[in-house]
Amino acid sequence: MNDVVYEAPDESATERFGQALAAALAPGTVIALVGTLGAGKTRLVQAVAAALGAPRQAVVSPTFVLCQEYPLAGLIPAIYHLDAYRLRDEDALRELGIEELLAGSGVTILEWADRVAGVLPDDHAQIAIDVLGPTARRFQATASGPASSQVLSRLAATLGRGNPGQRG
Repeated sequence: MNDVVYEAPDESATERFGQALAAALAPGTVIALVGTLGAGKTRLVQAVAAALGAPRQAVVSPTFVLCQEYPLAGLIPAIYHLDAYRLRDEDALRELGIEELLAGSGVTILEWADRVAGVLPDDHAQIAIDVLGPTARRFQATASGPASSQVLSRLAATLGRGNPGQRG
């Protein structure tokens, strides 16, 4: 599976990317988000969560609480939204019970995942977010195993329907 690259010229395109990602997710998927401060990591999680049925206003950055849970109805029981920005190391994430979350059927989305890469499962999808302008972003998704490759294949297929900004 090649990387999936999507260029979003504005926030509505970021919303479309989040909706496509939500449609591609499977129970147990782990998404590692990487990007600078203000790149739009939480904004992407808001789009994914809303597309899966969580109230958008409930989705806030977990920087200070470290983990937010958004219960869902359906095949995916919850989104676990974590933020490693304030963690001192990977052991701090383990102390939060990350292994239990990763072993479940919820979707885990981890912001600042590059800070705790050693805790991530072998099979996860990484999405790097690059700032191209005030509201323009480039999303580059990379799979590290068979399950995440399937997620990215579904993402590429969904985005490929009428979106010239996507490559994969």
